[in-house]
Amino acid sequence: MSIRKDEKTGAWHVDFRAPSGERVRCSARTKDRKAAQEYHDRLKADYWRQSMLGEAPDRTFEEGALKFLRMSEGQRDYETKVRHIAWWRGQFTGRTLRSLTEDEIVQGLPTHRRHKYGAATTLKAATKNRYLATIRKMLNVCVDAGWLVKAPKLPQYTEPRVRIRWEPPQVISSIISHITLPWLRDAAIVAVATGMRESELFSLQPTGVSIERRSAWVSHDQAKSARARAVPLNDDAVDVIKRRLESAKQFVFTRDEGDGRRIKKHDRRAFQRACKAAGVFDFTWHDLRHTWASWHVQAGTPLMVLKELGGWERIEMVQKYAHLAPSHLAAHANTVNFWSSTEQEQKTPLAVAA
Repeated sequence: MSIRKDEKTGAWHVDFRAPSGERVRCSARTKDRKAAQEYHDRLKADYWRQSMLGEAPDRTFEEGALKFLRMSEGQRDYETKVRHIAWWRGQFTGRTLRSLTEDEIVQGLPTHRRHKYGAATTLKAATKNRYLATIRKMLNVCVDAGWLVKAPKLPQYTEPRVRIRWEPPQVISSIISHITLPWLRDAAIVAVATGMRESELFSLQPTGVSIERRSAWVSHDQAKSARARAVPLNDDAVDVIKRRLESAKQFVFTRDEGDGRRIKKHDRRAFQRACKAAGVFDFTWHDLRHTWASWHVQAGTPLMVLKELGGWERIEMVQKYAHLAPSHLAAHANTVNFWSSTEQEQKTPLAVAA
């Protein structure tokens, strides 16, 4: 029998032999007999074309996703790729790769981000671009493998310019003083003292700190640029880290003393409560890094030095802070000077020869 019904689920299943002798058995994913028969006939015809005419078999989204994830194993953003692929699989389960269109992919984008606490928020253009980048890479992998002739051309949403938000020292001190969680207060001090990213800070291990050399070490697998770097520690950072090392086990920053578990994210609610108590609004944890960089530039740190200190990959990423240090141009302002010198010459009487 070419199709049969599962009495427990009511779904129809396909069962036939291809011209090559291979037995094909799979679910038709429907409880409608007519639809199951149509699926059987189409699938049997596909196998006939593959065997008799040499056509390449259609690959499913799941096959492409599995191949892509296997090639992505070990990459720093592997967990992000897995999360994105899980979303896309929910949109295109059972679909063939060549049946996917640009319009369907764009319409399948998530629209909101859900939070554990609070209402869902509208997804930003940057996040949509990340989801599109993942499925674009997956489809290109399938093209390279010969599973797809051409990948759909996907759009790129316009992202707003990088937001630079910083506060002066007295305001940051007020925010930190209003943080009620001791571990979060310590982390905030070190964050604004070193400019370390959140993931770098919370993955810092005791073996990656040298109090004698006043430096910490960010490994390549934790650095966003995938380049390991040393992070110099100032007095504020040394005082906090030295105290925490007395009870630290696997990580320098943990929620409770002696706790060996890694902190994945800071406590957003506690941090925002501290900002509100200090009278500061529209300020995020990452803005501590912006603040650190802004203070450096205002104090005269060269942009190339700041690039190395902060672990940025390109100088363009640091130039967004350049406007905060106009003083480095002041020394060159008098290089072109004409009016005052001309006026002075007119006021100076000519010397009369004796």
